[in-house]
Amino acid sequence: MTMSMSAAAATSTTTTASVPHLKSATATTQIAAFPTTLSRTSTYAKKPISITCSSTTLQTPPPAAASATDRVFNFAAGPATLPENVLLKAQSELYNWRGCGMSVMEMSHRGKEFLSIIQKAESDLRTLLNIPSEYSVLFLQGGATTQFAAIPLNLCKPDDTVDYVITGSWGDKAYKEAAKYCKPKSIWSGKSEKYTKIPSFDALEQTPGARYLHICANETIHGVEFKDYPKPANENEVLVADMSSNFCSKPVDVSKFGVIYAGAQKNVGPSGVTIAIIRSDLIGNAQPLTPVMLDYKIHADNNSLYNTPPCYGIYMCGLVFEDLIAQGGLGAVEQKNLKKAGILYDAIDGSKGFYRCPVETSVRSLMNVPFTLAKPELEAEFVKEAAKEKMVQLKGHRSVGGMRASIYNAMPLAGVEKLVAFMKDFQARHDG
Repeated sequence: MTMSMSAAAATSTTTTASVPHLKSATATTQIAAFPTTLSRTSTYAKKPISITCSSTTLQTPPPAAASATDRVFNFAAGPATLPENVLLKAQSELYNWRGCGMSVMEMSHRGKEFLSIIQKAESDLRTLLNIPSEYSVLFLQGGATTQFAAIPLNLCKPDDTVDYVITGSWGDKAYKEAAKYCKPKSIWSGKSEKYTKIPSFDALEQTPGARYLHICANETIHGVEFKDYPKPANENEVLVADMSSNFCSKPVDVSKFGVIYAGAQKNVGPSGVTIAIIRSDLIGNAQPLTPVMLDYKIHADNNSLYNTPPCYGIYMCGLVFEDLIAQGGLGAVEQKNLKKAGILYDAIDGSKGFYRCPVETSVRSLMNVPFTLAKPELEAEFVKEAAKEKMVQLKGHRSVGGMRASIYNAMPLAGVEKLVAFMKDFQARHDG
């Protein structure tokens, strides 16, 4: 049996952001000419099937116009907003990365093209954080949550004691996960006060002989941030920090830490990439039961390329690192973040109780600003009206309620100013 099919020219439409420094153009993609007849033997009839195509060219019409006004101010805690110029750069390189003939999403992670991407990303991150040479930088997968297990598996033995300062939900999750692989001790918890404080470091009763002291540098859900860092009491103890939600938001003295780890999806890239900065002498002592994908030595020895890494996510992180350097480095970035947070906290504190932030003033996060309304019944309306004004993801985490504005590096000042103006207008319409 022989069958013929005629196909019309296929069309597809893509959208390119139209901004002053980019020119839109008609894109025409040529597909290699198909033979006029394709034949194969039918599984059932055992006779050739003939397929005839009448067109060999895919014509793409001019892209629809778009602009920055089409985008919302995204206050999500993560995945979070990314810098517009980074997104536009990625868009321009999506189809054909720098003339190599393929997208980053298509290239081999062991090819020279991707090696140049990951090596530059690491180099730029080392520049941003002034990472000492005796520290390894790893691009991993599994989120910070996977590191809750990897840390004890790599840094201690099953009978070793480790200390945890629990200032929020993520610190608590890390502590509970560590219990599977060592003997963690909670030396301070803010749970009784609803995670609104950070303890005095002098008051911490650290455990003699503890292998490490773990903190969550910024609690995304509760909005509590360490402004300084505790020092381990024991000579052989190291400080370990989950910096997922304030990573690269300000300068950090990496030499104070044994391990810093962070999910990328807050400040430095899309979800799917986890970055670990580890003092090299802490690598190579993993417990025997450690899965190969959680063994720091495996990843360090293979330069984060033991298996296929999240290639496109790493590429995006590299673009963000370039952008942060272009802004003047993390010192300049911190000043911008201080200004944004100051405007928002001032609006909350100046509302005469209409808005309230529960966190102790001295440890309020520059990244995640939780707040409630004096009239809880208005909170759903607040979120709904804000969304109509193109300000989204302001609803607080389900475990605490209220609202939360995450104002990471990529949130522009204009976004915070618009939110504050809306808050004042909303109060004027609903107060009293």
